[in-house]
Amino acid sequence: MARNRRVFSQNFLTDRHALDLIVKAAEPEGLILEPGPGEGVLTWALARAGARVIAYEIDPRLAARLARSTRDDPRIQVRRGDFAQAFPPREPFAVVGNIPYSATSRIVGWCLRAPGMTSATLLTQLEYARKRTGDYGRWSLLTVASWPWYGWRLGDRVSRHSFHPVPSVDSAVLRIERRRRPLVRHGRAYRELVELGFRGVGGSVRASLRPHYRGVDAALAAAGIGRDTLVGYVHPDQWVTLFRRLDQ
Repeated sequence: MARNRRVFSQNFLTDRHALDLIVKAAEPEGLILEPGPGEGVLTWALARAGARVIAYEIDPRLAARLARSTRDDPRIQVRRGDFAQAFPPREPFAVVGNIPYSATSRIVGWCLRAPGMTSATLLTQLEYARKRTGDYGRWSLLTVASWPWYGWRLGDRVSRHSFHPVPSVDSAVLRIERRRRPLVRHGRAYRELVELGFRGVGGSVRASLRPHYRGVDAALAAAGIGRDTLVGYVHPDQWVTLFRRLDQ
């Protein structure tokens, strides 16, 4: 059992208040996919809130146990396997989970690529959630590149003592919501602009973009971005404005 916890990066949620925070943030309804249900504490809470849950558990021992305990409940379906390798459903769905720290990037990447996903409510390392939502005053490439399609929001903080075994860091609820309408029309061109900016050639956004685009100074002024601003300090909304001015 201890070996499985290390291999699968398992920290089970034991705090009822923390569980309620996740469910409240998720506003569960319709179909929900749950990565890493573990012992099923969140699985049952989501089902009681009115959702249909498909839970993906990579640990065969826990998958078998959860399947046995939920077999008579039509609201819950347990699938043994790696969530990040699953095919997304054709119908709209949300993702909710207390996810393994070691699989965070893979799970978030899966969510952003899934065409039917409406939102993801994930309990992640506090540092990861803060970094992705600009809480340090800086913005990451992943957040900026996905911003026209997804909003990122930092939710409640969850103490490390809400888990067993107790991890070395605190966690937080990370909320990712698909926008009803994208903020830009040309997705590939927007991502190319952002990736050029984040290469950091010349030390500033201006220096990185001027060799590739005309009218950069006017676009920076329209977006409220200073000439010497470093890439991490440009808000995602400013990137959208910058792109709109340059994509003309």
